[in-house]
Amino acid sequence: QVQLVESGGGLVQPGGSLRLSCLGSGFPLRYYAMSWYRQAPGKERELVATIPSTGSGTNYADSVKGRFAISRDNDKNMLYLQMNSLKADDTAVYYCQSPTGGWWGQGTQVTVSS
Repeated sequence: QVQLVESGGGLVQPGGSLRLSCLGSGFPLRYYAMSWYRQAPGKERELVATIPSTGSGTNYADSVKGRFAISRDNDKNMLYLQMNSLKADDTAVYYCQSPTGGWWGQGTQVTVSS
């Protein structure tokens, strides 16, 4: 049974940082490109970042370039999203996803507020 489980969300002040984690199980994550999406209240789900199976050649939404970094540890079946210089507009539920497999995690809430 395939599972993607996110963690690391929470409440952070503007300008702060958070690191999201996603643990994959039930499939060989090392062979799959992976993505982070987010969905803010009242808005459509948005692609935030993508990383290929090798880890080289990442892509980011313009809104997070230079602030967020996607990475992976294939030996641990883990996907990460380091988020720095957080803004109120980054408030959303963040999901990890496998583009090829079509699998989604349950999401983790990130709230940026003073």
